[in-house]
Amino acid sequence: MTDTQTISPEVAREHWSRSRNLMIITLIVWAIFGYAIHYFVDQLNQIVIFGFPMGWYMGAQGSLIVFVILIFWFAHRQNKIDEELGLAEDSD
Repeated sequence: MTDTQTISPEVAREHWSRSRNLMIITLIVWAIFGYAIHYFVDQLNQIVIFGFPMGWYMGAQGSLIVFVILIFWFAHRQNKIDEELGLAEDSD
């Protein structure tokens, strides 16, 4: 849909509500893996996985993996929201 003026106010409110909730969930997950996990690095270092302390692993690899997965999950969920409300872009 290219003309935003043809969207009913109800659909626009529903789309924003669902998109906002998705964004909030995504930001919470991002904050947990971006800040909270690293705040507890000393406690996480007590856990050893494949010879590496968990705190080091989460800082070097784990958080990055979660961020990449989060990007793809967010894009997939947003696309489903758009499709369900009839606002998806036309694929040519």
